[in-house]
Amino acid sequence: MDLLEHYHAHPPANDHFILRKTEIPQEGNVNLYGARGCGKTALILDYLQGRGEESLYIDLEDPNLILNTLDTLPLQAFIEEYGITELILDHYEEGMLEAFPKVARLIVLSRIPLEEGGFISVQLFPLDYEEFLASQSGSSATVAFNHFLKAGTLPAMSRQSGNTTLLMKQFFQQQFSPNEQSLILILARYNTQPMTTHQIYSFTKEHFRISKDFVYSSIKRFQEEGLLYFIDNAVKRSGKKMLMYDFAFVKYLTAHQPFGTQFDSMIALTLIKHGIAFKTLGIHGYITEENELIIPAPFESEEGFWVKSQNKFSIYKKHGVKKVTVVTVANTYAFDIEKLHFEALPFHEWSISHAERE
Repeated sequence: MDLLEHYHAHPPANDHFILRKTEIPQEGNVNLYGARGCGKTALILDYLQGRGEESLYIDLEDPNLILNTLDTLPLQAFIEEYGITELILDHYEEGMLEAFPKVARLIVLSRIPLEEGGFISVQLFPLDYEEFLASQSGSSATVAFNHFLKAGTLPAMSRQSGNTTLLMKQFFQQQFSPNEQSLILILARYNTQPMTTHQIYSFTKEHFRISKDFVYSSIKRFQEEGLLYFIDNAVKRSGKKMLMYDFAFVKYLTAHQPFGTQFDSMIALTLIKHGIAFKTLGIHGYITEENELIIPAPFESEEGFWVKSQNKFSIYKKHGVKKVTVVTVANTYAFDIEKLHFEALPFHEWSISHAERE
């Protein structure tokens, strides 16, 4: 059987799918992009259920394509002969095809957004907390939150009921080249710290033989992919806070990540996934465009936080803070200092409340 006929006759299916908030537009050409491991393939396979024989899915990472080059002309002939109206190209990278074939509807899955025009761009992030909860049917809120801390936001990990170490190892080895692995280890070590690309390169070359060009180009590519973020500082311009896309993956790579650092990452990544523009306010938390200051304080009591807030109140006034939200693990409280309102919420309540504002 011809390879394209095989793809057409045997489309893949999900073994297990986590319901996502992101949806594939029903019309137009679509570029679904996002970091490796965030669930792009699972989302498109769920979309394909029941689409019929007019759809053709091709995984460009299929090893069969190593010896059977996918050329545009044979693909175009197959599309016309079999009446294909919807073509899905998964794991696409720029330059894989000289040109896209002509088809009524084209869906391209990639890690970074395509430069070609004519596509509706749809970015997929790893799971937010609400999506994670949906995958944990039958679990209590406490059990689900504890599993979230261990499993993180990558869909493949969330399905694992026990230890995720082996899955993390496989993901690390399969999804990253040897040089990328070296760089990722350095990024994980300095996660949530103010960093520049030059500093990252300096730290990397202390441990690995790796070129400056590779480090700089990889950092740029990781940012485009959504695997790495640099968060602006509202207090000073230098030293943007560096953040990797999954806190549990970072913990696997560093082993001794403090819980406070992990919790800080959870807060920032939630803001990113919910499309909230924000900066760091130095070491004092995250400040949004609406001048809401969000402070990670996992175990802070009301009395302890009230004392700290009194000491920092002049800083809050200087930077125009209009509201302070304290994100905790389980504590809830509220108080006012002058006209500034402080409210503490557990992470699970805060995260879902932000999702509902979208």
